[in-house]
Amino acid sequence: MRRCSRQCARQDWRRPLGAQYSVKVLSRFPASGDQKLIQIVDSALADVTRRSGEWLVCRPGCTQCCIGAFSINQLDAFRLRRGLADLEARVPERAAAVRERAREAVARLAHEFPGDPVSGVLDEGEDTERRFADFANDEPCPALDPATGNCELYESRPMTCRVFGPPVQSEDGLGVCDLCFQGASEEEIAACEMKPDPDDLESTLLEQLEKSTGTRGNTIIAYCLAS
Repeated sequence: MRRCSRQCARQDWRRPLGAQYSVKVLSRFPASGDQKLIQIVDSALADVTRRSGEWLVCRPGCTQCCIGAFSINQLDAFRLRRGLADLEARVPERAAAVRERAREAVARLAHEFPGDPVSGVLDEGEDTERRFADFANDEPCPALDPATGNCELYESRPMTCRVFGPPVQSEDGLGVCDLCFQGASEEEIAACEMKPDPDDLESTLLEQLEKSTGTRGNTIIAYCLAS
């Protein structure tokens, strides 16, 4: 059983698909499939929250999982950009603050970025994984409001954010946030396992989006929201 900080999430169940793309793609790519994926994952989260009870301590204002850059795929980026566009339409000053934090983060991180510092596309391979393990571990997410400790794009957050906290399987076994399930046995933790996307709908949607954009490569939230 692994106790996970955000560092664990940087390497779990991410496929190397997606890259920067035109904002016009936001209107061309149908959001209905992604909305279905979100419903499936959020339903699984609601179920595991019920089963976990007080062991799952995730609450508004807890920002442990909001510190440290992690890779996101193209579908995550698509969702985040749509969320930022929606926020801009409703509360433009808050959207502007998110974008400014993202641009400031890119300016800080570009010189050590383990990929293309212009496009924000991460390189692939073991060497990049080693470099990324030590990259931007103390960097707050641009979507995090430093005044409230809340996520400004919560409804549009990446899949990694949606499954962080409960016990989730990865290639390294069953992992759980190191703040949650304190005092629980391995059997009790395993009984609360979350299966976020049992039919792997995400891969299908990623393939569709890849065909729409013609691009590949993971990125990070700062680059996604800075453009």
